[in-house]
Amino acid sequence: MILSGYLPHLSGSSVLCRKKLRRLTLQIFMETIGYVANDIDSPIDYGWAKVESRIVLEENLAPALLGLSDFSHLLVVFWMHQAKPPAVLQRRPQNRDDMPKMGLFSQRSKHRPNPIGVTSVPLVGVSGCEVVVRGLDAVNGTPVLDIKPYYPCYDSPGEVRMPEWVDRLMVAYF
Repeated sequence: MILSGYLPHLSGSSVLCRKKLRRLTLQIFMETIGYVANDIDSPIDYGWAKVESRIVLEENLAPALLGLSDFSHLLVVFWMHQAKPPAVLQRRPQNRDDMPKMGLFSQRSKHRPNPIGVTSVPLVGVSGCEVVVRGLDAVNGTPVLDIKPYYPCYDSPGEVRMPEWVDRLMVAYF
């Protein structure tokens, strides 16, 4: 996987100058740990809560699942392999007319400069080298990069602020 990125320009005093970023090519090599198996073959915008998915891991990673079944929720990090590069950097969420025009970094769109997905999901079960979850918004065959247990102290910051349109957008998503 080759990703392009930005290298911060540092002055002689090592102070980050945010106005000057120079482009570079950064190569990041990752091995997937497994893939998603479910009945969804192309991306959908609604109804993910009912989707049960199996995360099928490489056999050599099965020992890494020890203790995971003690958790109720997980964070799944995945590569949205069917996503196309963004044609624009601003758009209406789900291209809905009732949504405001927003930048991609203000949305959870699959069309991103780096199509990395992160979703918090309830854990259904662990068996062998498979993890079963519900509500993972990833299609069949999606490469999985990592699985982490959900820790409220890290992953739930308490009070959060969101624009009002997010609640309207997510009404039927999960």
